[in-house]
Amino acid sequence: MVRNKDNWFKFNFFSRYISRRVKKYFHEISYNSIQVDPKKSVLLVANHYSWWDGFLLFHLNKLLLKKKFHIMILEETIIKHGFLKYVGCFSVSKGSKSIIETLKYAGNLLDNPQNLLVIFPQGNLSSNFTDAVNFEKGLGKLVGFSRQNFQYIFAASFMEHFSEPKPTAFIYLKTTENANFASLAAVQSAYQQHYQQSKIVQTAIVK
Repeated sequence: MVRNKDNWFKFNFFSRYISRRVKKYFHEISYNSIQVDPKKSVLLVANHYSWWDGFLLFHLNKLLLKKKFHIMILEETIIKHGFLKYVGCFSVSKGSKSIIETLKYAGNLLDNPQNLLVIFPQGNLSSNFTDAVNFEKGLGKLVGFSRQNFQYIFAASFMEHFSEPKPTAFIYLKTTENANFASLAAVQSAYQQHYQQSKIVQTAIVK
């Protein structure tokens, strides 16, 4: 497991770098405003469809959520792009013995109300307009390692060009009343409902 590293200078340098890249590549970042509980950490559950997903959510956190950003990514990615560990990224290696260590680490992050943790529950990339976002078991185990005093935020994201040469990222956010879902299946069902509703709104857009 490769852990994220706290380094004020490197974080600020790469934070500005990521925001510049996002602003340069995208025509617009469209998102709805939500309320974040300052007394709870945030577990942000999102669909995963492109290289840009983590960067977009990092930038969104700076604009709206304003928590200390953390995100679980594949170990080969963080090894290839070492700077990511300075902006809150830590690694998971599927099928390895270290996966329990990673899930415990992630669960413990949720015990600090200043933290935000991003999880892509699919575990892999899939089409931006897939019908179903299937969850792997890791999310349920991760939550079990926390004290479960956190706020779920669901993010359903889509990327469209329409009439612009640069794409617009549409991010639909939804908060839940509490984190006490009875099971992983209940979390998946709630997320799937949000994803489907967001997809209907997105495909109805006419420019």
